Amino acid sequence: MSIPDVFLDTSALFSGIWSATGGARMLLKLGEAGAINLFVSSQVLTEIESVLRRKLPQNLGILALLLDRSRVSVISSGSEDQIAACNGIVNYLPDAVVLAAAWTAKIDCFVTLDRKHFLDNQQLHDTAPFAVGTPGSCLAWYRNKLSSTS
Repeated sequence: MSIPDVFLDTSALFSGIWSATGGARMLLKLGEAGAINLFVSSQVLTEIESVLRRKLPQNLGILALLLDRSRVSVISSGSEDQIAACNGIVNYLPDAVVLAAAWTAKIDCFVTLDRKHFLDNQQLHDTAPFAVGTPGSCLAWYRNKLSSTS
């Protein structure tokens, strides 16, 4: 099995920083172990830094440490056409920019806690060429991939 490419949106990355024991932190640990490749977009980094400065400024150092240890790669934004196509799916430009970056990177799984624009968006689930889910469902997806190749 090839190493899966997993994209974390801002909500998933924040969850991984906030909780040392949840599914999002486990994904960061899998990235650290080299079991999965983790990706974020520059938009996600901008958003997470803004959120941390507002809510948990003392955790900015933890963000840098976790990103480094987990080998998180930053991917570029999608094209204007891809952003427009994604905005047609999520109807919210900031999330469309994040989704377009993930779509362009050809990831295997998009991890989020955003129900309104991603998790409960049937059009996204019907059209995305990748799995979309919570940190927990991504872990279940990963376990399933592991068991199907053994």
